[in-house]
Amino acid sequence: MTRAPVAGPTQGEAGFQLLVSMTGKASPAKTAEGDKPVFAYIATLPQPQRGIAERVDALAAGALPELRHAVKWGMAYYGVTDGWCFASGAFVGHLKLMFIRGNELEPEPPVTPTGMGKATRGVDISTLDDLDERQIVSWMKQAADKPFSAGKKRLQAD
Repeated sequence: MTRAPVAGPTQGEAGFQLLVSMTGKASPAKTAEGDKPVFAYIATLPQPQRGIAERVDALAAGALPELRHAVKWGMAYYGVTDGWCFASGAFVGHLKLMFIRGNELEPEPPVTPTGMGKATRGVDISTLDDLDERQIVSWMKQAADKPFSAGKKRLQAD
């Protein structure tokens, strides 16, 4: 899939205030599946969060051939055919990249996000220079191997 640059408003034009941390919905973005809603969400973000979100999206597109997009709880969600793998949401001063089953990743991402479930782990990215692309892609691929699908229990290997 070819990615066009995401154009959007500059800081202050997004029409909503970024939250300091997760408290229910991260933004007023409406729940919807598909590329367009995620690209529209990213376009509303101020810089530097928008640039970071664009890069995270491009890394996901390159790492996961069966990539699915959605907006849920005011954030961009990324998944594969079998379920959802990770999400990114913009907050004051950073973009939070959260892996739904992050406690199963190696190495385990360092941040335990508030309000995202006991297994979720992630990273806070304040600038593009903070983005460890090799590690992020490794976590994306690991997460795609064990996606979360609500209502389905994962089979445990003996």
